[in-house]
Amino acid sequence: MMPAVCEFNSAIVRKPGSSVVQGLRADDRGNPTYEGVLAEHDAYVEALHSAGVEVTVLPALEAYPDAIFVEDPALVFPEGALLLRPGAETRAGETAEVEPVLRSMFATVIDRPAQGFAEGGDVLTTPDAVMIGLSARTDRAGAEALVAGLDRLGRRGRIVETPKGVLHFKTDCSLLDEETVLATHRLAGSSFFTGLREIVVPEGEEPAANALRVNGVVFVGSDYPRTIDLLDARGYKVVPLKTSEIGKIDAGLSCMSLRWWQ
Repeated sequence: MMPAVCEFNSAIVRKPGSSVVQGLRADDRGNPTYEGVLAEHDAYVEALHSAGVEVTVLPALEAYPDAIFVEDPALVFPEGALLLRPGAETRAGETAEVEPVLRSMFATVIDRPAQGFAEGGDVLTTPDAVMIGLSARTDRAGAEALVAGLDRLGRRGRIVETPKGVLHFKTDCSLLDEETVLATHRLAGSSFFTGLREIVVPEGEEPAANALRVNGVVFVGSDYPRTIDLLDARGYKVVPLKTSEIGKIDAGLSCMSLRWWQ
C-alpha cells in the first residue's frame, strides 16, 4: 500500500555552511547569523527524528550559500527521484552535488532536463496530483519537463500559476493532511485546491503557510502564534520551530529537507 503523502520515514538534509549568510533573498531584512541558522537547522533535524524520520545529513557546501535548501534541486518519492535545474544561476551547481547521494539511495533517478528551470519549492504533492507552480524560478519548459518526469514515476503533474510577487508556490501553501491545505489569502478560494478543504492563515502571518506535515505532527514557524492557535483548535498536533534566521533568506520549513517513505 502506498503511504499517505504526509508519511515519511526517510529524509535528506544538508548542514548549512558559513556562507549561508550570503544566501539569496527577495526582501532584504538583514543578514542572518551563521550560529542562528545552524541552531534552527539543528532543531529542525531533531524534530524530524522525533517525528519518526531517519535523517541523512550531508556536509556543508561553502561554494553554494543556499545549498541548505535541498528541496530545490531535486524531488523524491517512494518510486524514485527527479533531478531539477534551479532557476537561480548561483544554485545551478547544487544538482550535481546531490545527484550521487540520490543515485545511491534510489533505484530510479530521472536526469534533469536539458532545457527549462524548476525548483522543488514550487512543487506541492497532494493525493490527487503533484502541483507545479510557475514562478521566477520555475518556467513553463521546466514545469512541462517535470510533468514528463513525474509521468515516468507513475505520478500526475499539474501546472498552476504562482501569484505574482511570491517566490515559490509553497511559500503560500502546504498540505496539512490528505484532505486539507493551509494557504494564504492570495491562494485561498482559487481553483488550485478543488477537492481539498482550505484553512487560511491569519493576515500578517502569511509566512506560516509554509508549514510542514510529517507523520502525526505539523511543523509551524514559532513566530506565528495565531496560526499555531488556529491549527491547535482544529485538532492538529503542532510543533513550533524557530525560522526567524532562515526567514531572512527567503526560506521556510519545507525546503530544508527531501522526504520520502522508503
